[in-house]
Parts: sequence; structure tokens; C-alpha cells
Amino acid sequence: MTQHHLAGPGAGTPTPFGRLLTAMVTPMNDDGSLDLDGAARLASYLVDEQANDALVISGTTGESPTTTDAEKEQLLRVVIDAVGDRARVVAGVGTNDTRHTVELAVAAEKVGAHGLLVVAPYYNKPPQAGVVRHFTEVADATGLPMMAYDIPHRTGIAMSSETLARLGEHERIVAVKDAKGDLAATSWVTGRTDLAFYCGDDALTLPTLAIGGVGLVGTSTHLTGALTKQMIEAYVAGEHAAALALHRRLLPLFTGIFRSPGTILVKAALGVLDLPAGPVRSPLVEATDAELDQLRADCADAGLELP
Repeated sequence: MTQHHLAGPGAGTPTPFGRLLTAMVTPMNDDGSLDLDGAARLASYLVDEQANDALVISGTTGESPTTTDAEKEQLLRVVIDAVGDRARVVAGVGTNDTRHTVELAVAAEKVGAHGLLVVAPYYNKPPQAGVVRHFTEVADATGLPMMAYDIPHRTGIAMSSETLARLGEHERIVAVKDAKGDLAATSWVTGRTDLAFYCGDDALTLPTLAIGGVGLVGTSTHLTGALTKQMIEAYVAGEHAAALALHRRLLPLFTGIFRSPGTILVKAALGVLDLPAGPVRSPLVEATDAELDQLRADCADAGLELP
């Protein structure tokens, strides 16, 4: 698979994972076990009907905190078999234990993943030197391109701009999933490195593109993928008014999908649409009727129908 390039602003920036990725939920059976057939069908839907260039498997939206290493490997295998010939499959392997993360990364490479998503070590709050060592050791362990995930409101630490610049010197650390919400810091890094910045907050996709970002790793894109892809491509093609119009249209879902944890509302919406989803695992809980009604209203505000 080759890197994607589009005409217009940002055309020269490498897009190692395409323009649009969805952090896919993990379909479950009613008893809480993995629905592997459903995972294959959902992956195909996201690639073929929602225009995703790549999928992230076993990210937080995929309930990675409550799936086992063996389950993560099973999921990767079925998704690669389903869509790996026409989309990149990125394995979420990040933990707060460097050795465990390396083990997951090596296993993902053996299964055939096309890349890795590695979140900053959470809860134990290492200093920036520890963050650099963590990502470097994981990047050194495989031949796969890596996306570093900066999301301080979940991890408890922010990756400094200087840390990101240092990591960008590693030949396999090629991208960042940016959920820091600091556009000034992002702008500083995009101006000084070749890292491909993927927005990690759906509502900030268009502003991130304006300061040098290349695309989105989304959650609402389970529902909005095709239109979000149009928005990104319109901006990159220089059709800024069209991109802004799509941003404004989709904003109710870009934000509304996070009224509760995104996994909960995405699975509820997919269930209504008769797409593979199933229950969430504890400590997450199912969407309430009121939450689902609000999600229907958010969809309607975005011009999309949720029965």
C-alpha cells in the first residue's frame, strides 16, 4: 500500500495511514464474548461504506482495557482478513508497561498489522525522558510504522512539543494521534517535524488541518465517515468553504457522540442500525433510553437518520 497524496494545501505532507481512520468498536455477543464474524462485517462496512482508509483495532474505543492479549490478536486476524487488502489495519498496543507494549507490538507485527497506535504511558506518569524511552523501545522492537497517541486528559501526562520533536527523529515513529486540544503546540510541532498529525478529537479536525494536520482518527466516523472524508478532501483540495459547511453540519455528532463515553453511544447507534455491536463490557454500561434519544436528535441535527 502506498501513501496517499491529494492536491492543494497539505499535499506534500506524507499521510502514512491515509486521511480517515476510525477507532473501531469491538463487537460482542450477548454473553460478552467477542463477535468475530461481526468484527469482520463491521470492518467491511467502515471501509466500503464509510470511506475509511484505515482502522484502529483495540484502541480505547475498542475496549482495549477489558480485552485480553489473546482477544486482541484474534480481532486483528479477522479484521486483516476482512479488509487488509484495501485498507490499513493499525493495532492499538499501548499500555503503561513498556515490556508489555513491546510484546503486543511484536505479536501485532506477526499477525500482519500495517501499523501501531501507542498511547502515552498512563497513570504512572513518567517524566518526559521516560516517555521518550518508552516510545523508542517499542519503535525499535518491530519494523512497523507507529502513531504516538497524545491524550493527557486520559493518561495524566502530556507529551511535550520537544518530546514529540525528538520522537519524530525515529524512522518508524511517523505520526501522532493528537487529542491534547492545544492547537498552538500542535502548530509548533507540525512546523518543525515531518510527523503526520491526525486529529484525535472529531470536532477539531478542520482546525487541525488548517495548521498542518493530515486527517482524523475518529469515533463519530462510525456514522459520519463518508461525510467526514468529504470534508477532509475538500479542505485539502482548497475548497475551504465546502469543508467549513460540512464541519458545521457534522458538529452536532462530532461532539454529541461524546456525551457519554464514545464506545457506549457508538454501540447503541450501531445496534439501532442493525450493524454488529452488542453490549459493552463492565465497567462501561449500556446507553439509556434518554441518551439514545439525544443521540437521535444529534444525528437529526447533522442531517443523518437514526431510526
